[in-house]
Order: sequence, then C-alpha cells, then structure tokens
Amino acid sequence: MHRYDAVLKSLLQDSRNSVLERITGAKIRQWLNVELSEVNQTRVDLIGETADGERLIGFELQSANDPDMPLRMAEYSLRVYRARGRFPEQYVLYVGNAKLNMPTRLVGPAFECRYQIIDIRDISEETLLSSPYKGDHVLAILAKHPDGIQSIRRILKKLATLKGSSRKAAFQELFILAGLRRLGNVVREEVKRMPILEDIMKHDVLGPTFRQGRKEGLERGLEKGRQEGELNLLRGLIKKRFGALPARAEKRLTKLSAAELEQVSLRLFDAKSVEELFGR
Repeated sequence: MHRYDAVLKSLLQDSRNSVLERITGAKIRQWLNVELSEVNQTRVDLIGETADGERLIGFELQSANDPDMPLRMAEYSLRVYRARGRFPEQYVLYVGNAKLNMPTRLVGPAFECRYQIIDIRDISEETLLSSPYKGDHVLAILAKHPDGIQSIRRILKKLATLKGSSRKAAFQELFILAGLRRLGNVVREEVKRMPILEDIMKHDVLGPTFRQGRKEGLERGLEKGRQEGELNLLRGLIKKRFGALPARAEKRLTKLSAAELEQVSLRLFDAKSVEELFGR
C-alpha cells in the first residue's frame, strides 16, 4: 500500500484538489502535523483544519477491509484530542477492490466512536473528470467506470493536455494508482495506441519504458521505466514537502534502485527533514 499511500496523500493534500472538499463540505485551510508520539507510534494519514478554524478533519486511506478499523479510529480520535485538544471529524477513504465491508462505529456500555467511510467508487467518474483539477483526473482511475477502456482514454486525454513536469508527474501518479485496480497493463497499452501521446512517448519518462521494451524485452523496459518513474515521482514529493532538493540528496537518489526508492518513499511522510529521510 505504501506506494499508493504516498501518491494519494500528495494528491489529496493539493489545495487545488476538490475530492476531500466534496466529501466533507469544507475547505481545508492547512494540513497539520499528524505524528502522535508514544511508545508505539501512531500516524494518522491526514489531519486538516478547515478554513473557518472550527473543525479538525481526519482522513484514513484504506485499501483493504480491516476488522479492527473501529478500534483504530477510536484510538486515532483520542490521540488527536490529546495532541490538539479537539476531537476530529473522521473519514475513511476506501480505495480497495473488494466490496466495502467495514463497520462505521465502535460502541461500548459508556462509549461510542463514529466515523464515515466513503468508497471512492461512489464518487462518479464524470464528477472527477469534469473537475478543473489534474489531481481529480488522476483519481478518476479509482472510480467506478461504466466503460473501462473509454474511461481510461478520457483520463489519458485529460492528462495529455498538461505541460512538462506536471504532465510527467501526473502520468506517473496514474500508473501507480492503476495498480490498485489492476489496470497498469491496460493503461500502458492505451498509451501506446493514442496518437495524442506521441510526444510523451518520445520525450517523457514513459517513452524509454516502451522503447526499451521493444528493443530488449518488455520486462527489462518496464523495470527501467519503473526506476525512472519512482525517481521522478519521489523528487516531486520531496520538493513538495521539504523544498528544493540538495545536490547531495539528488546524487543519492539517482543511485537507488526502484525497490530502494520505494523504501525512501515509505519514510517520506514521517521524516521531519531531508537528512532524516535519508537516515542522515
């Protein structure tokens, strides 16, 4: 889940993204430190304060049904209260493939914790694709598709209108999230077929994947593209969290394999600095 987790957090924390606003009916003013210190450290996925300052809203990202979800949410609620002095309104955004099957409350003789669970497939593809924001267009790959191939083509056409590094990052985010729906190969095939993406095939990180695959075998090409894609995506996420990437960190990143880059991405949202991210 960690690769998907990093991408989803980045998309959902983008101030230009409207999915969370649509779910909660509130605009997030700022995202807060979600690290809750104790012996067994707990990390809430996302905690935001609304624009009017009146509400704390907590989000958990979940890719599988978890029978312990009610207990987890009760623990998060109490720990956020301890850290912030306020209880959060809690939401679980479910992005898994299996049918959603989790309770929405924990009830005891003198205790109750309630939260809402939203299956991202209940947010219509049309709503996401008609949004002016690229984050919503990427997230549309997780929506319920009335026609899978046509839906993917519409998403690709939307992302193809982006420029430069924004387009490259959006396509990498799309490829990663497509894995949650087992659509990675379908997306790659559609990329190859679409004339509108010809320049991407020539210049962006996706191009080497397919050219190398044709020359030396698909498996080697996909691995090369995976490493380059992980590198470009992680660069963007680090820059978004910590600012400009130091030359020493850039040098270290370029030497890492795709698997090692994934391990760095696991630490991204817990690290407090670039130095801590790389283990000093």
